[in-house]
Amino acid sequence: MARRLSQFDRLPTGTKLLLILSAALLPLGLALAWAASDSLKDANSANRAAAEEQGRAVARAIESLIARNALALSIAANGAFRDSVAQPCQATAQSLALAPAIASRFVIRDPKGEVICTSGDFQPRRNDWLVAPGDIRLWVSPLDEALDYRVGVVGGMATGDFTVGDLRSAATGIGKNIHELTISDGDDELRIIDSANRVAEVEPLRSAHPIARGQLRVHTAIAVTRTTIFDQAATLLPLLMWMVAALLSWLLVRRSLIIPLGRLKRAVVAYQPGDERLVLPDRLGPAAEIRELGQAFERAVGRIEESERQMADALSGQRRLVREVHHRVKNNLQVVASLLNIHGRSATAPEASAAYAAIGRRVDALSVVHRNHFADVEESRGISLRPLLVELSATLRASAPDDARATSIQLDVDNVYTTQDAAVASAFFVTEVVEFAMLRQPGEAIEIELRRASELAARLTISSNALMTDDGDPERVQFSRIIGGLARQLRSPLDEKIGRFSVDIPVFPE
Repeated sequence: MARRLSQFDRLPTGTKLLLILSAALLPLGLALAWAASDSLKDANSANRAAAEEQGRAVARAIESLIARNALALSIAANGAFRDSVAQPCQATAQSLALAPAIASRFVIRDPKGEVICTSGDFQPRRNDWLVAPGDIRLWVSPLDEALDYRVGVVGGMATGDFTVGDLRSAATGIGKNIHELTISDGDDELRIIDSANRVAEVEPLRSAHPIARGQLRVHTAIAVTRTTIFDQAATLLPLLMWMVAALLSWLLVRRSLIIPLGRLKRAVVAYQPGDERLVLPDRLGPAAEIRELGQAFERAVGRIEESERQMADALSGQRRLVREVHHRVKNNLQVVASLLNIHGRSATAPEASAAYAAIGRRVDALSVVHRNHFADVEESRGISLRPLLVELSATLRASAPDDARATSIQLDVDNVYTTQDAAVASAFFVTEVVEFAMLRQPGEAIEIELRRASELAARLTISSNALMTDDGDPERVQFSRIIGGLARQLRSPLDEKIGRFSVDIPVFPE
């Protein structure tokens, strides 16, 4: 979990914002999409139910048409037979004329089925069917493209028909979405409406409804109202709204916050200490908080620059103070060296004069260290040992006794830097060894070598034949004790061999 969170934290802010908005709005979008889909299903179910109800209504309309006409013909024929008129068809027609929307074509027969009279151009089929009074028979007459009915009356029978047009008018008065309408009696079928050539938007709903006590079946194909492409697209509208809302929110935050913050970041990163001022971009977006943040950066950078100026002034004063201290120490050491030199020249005893010279050489060594430290104090890299050893060698030769001034001091020194404490100890070490060699065997050559041994150490080696003296010499014992102490001050073991002394000096990395 922690790893996943860290991966999420490493994402750009815009990506994290888009993911968070998507996660927050997606459940709402899915819920709205589900509700829209459910509403669409309910609408489709309602449309199918309406189509099914329309099919039943068409069957009821046809059955009502049959019932009205059969009842009217039965009443009129009964009246004609009851009154025993000479022309029953004429009397029946006159009665039917009083009823609206009643067919006037019919045939009246006697109880045995013999035709008594005919009204209109009508020749019904199935003359052998006999119908008892009060009963009704119906059948499809495909040759006549009509639906015939026969009712039984007291004294005979009456037969009428319904044309395709009559039946179509009764059906279309109920609804306009009828694709197909047929009536069958079990043997024959009469097609009332045929829309086979019509391209339906969806498959029509087909149903069959029995009428006339099951003598006929009305077959309907009703067009189901189809949901439009816009209705179907409405189910995806919530998801589209989720995408648009997340994208617009991301774009708004990116334009208002992320892009201005990026510009501000680049301006701050591009700023370098020492520049005149922090130059912020002109366009920081409409968010007042971003502009206030930019102004805060300007104020902070201004305070930092002012603090750096104060620190630079303080550092400059400190450097001047350190330079003055080293200068005064160097001058004081030179004064001490001059006084020792004066007293040494005025001394009458050779031993006193040699003692003054030895002390003067050590004061000169310390003065050389301070002078070199003062020269390198500006760079703060430490003391360079090459010029220090060169100057120290020249000083030692200059301060040596007359018979030792011809001593050759050969230098092979790498350019390395060390601290002041190590430089003082190194200078005293060189002074002690060189002085010992010059006083023991004046004129004998002395070699001083300084090589970097590692990243943090350099090896100082002084070689001369004058250093090969008897170990039992008391002065040699005192000399060994002194240079051993200086080696310990350098935290280095003293490597002593015949005619050579070596110590390790701590130095700065290259």
